Amino acid sequence: MDAQPDETPGTPPTPPATRAPRARPRGRGYASGDARRTRILNIALQEFAENGYRGTSLARIAERAELTQAGLLHHFRSKQELLVAVLDLRDRMDAEHLDLGELPGGEAALYKLAELAEHNRNIPGLVQLFTVLTGEAVTTDHPAHGWAQDRYSGLRAGITESLEAGRRSGELRADLDVHAVGTQVFAMMDGLQLQWLLDPEHVDMATLFRDYVEHLLSRIRA
Repeated sequence: MDAQPDETPGTPPTPPATRAPRARPRGRGYASGDARRTRILNIALQEFAENGYRGTSLARIAERAELTQAGLLHHFRSKQELLVAVLDLRDRMDAEHLDLGELPGGEAALYKLAELAEHNRNIPGLVQLFTVLTGEAVTTDHPAHGWAQDRYSGLRAGITESLEAGRRSGELRADLDVHAVGTQVFAMMDGLQLQWLLDPEHVDMATLFRDYVEHLLSRIRA
């Protein structure tokens, strides 16, 4: 990007004939670049969801985005970097939609997750992406292995902290094993998501998960 050189005191100004041309306004070019990046991410999301990481081709993504492969690599330097960007996008979308930066304590945290299950019912492509890549990521050489480990560790820590807050406040039973319940909650959520993806006509993920939350709370309330 062209820019005028600084003209500090004591430094003679650049003669007009050799002065660097003014930089053009950045808005339009940057907006165009952001739009192209977003388009690439959306296409990559579909490809990763349908074919997994190893079955997805950068050449195919570039073709669908109407770019050369070199043009694609200008925005994302590798397939692994693109994958991480897609996963970050998915998590960010969930967090922004439901304000999941910090789960509330006690019962409210479980109802928040039930709300997330209802939201996920409307975005099957994102849920499929998560399910496919998480299944692949159990192998230690998969690029998303570390992401999956960190994700589940963070999820368990978040719900455990919320359940512990409910226990301390007297809302939940004093003898509650918050670590075990937290692990079970996400196992139920992910299991229902998988069955729903395979048979959406007969598995109502959101309703079944909310029923599970209600049944769980009936057992763990103080």
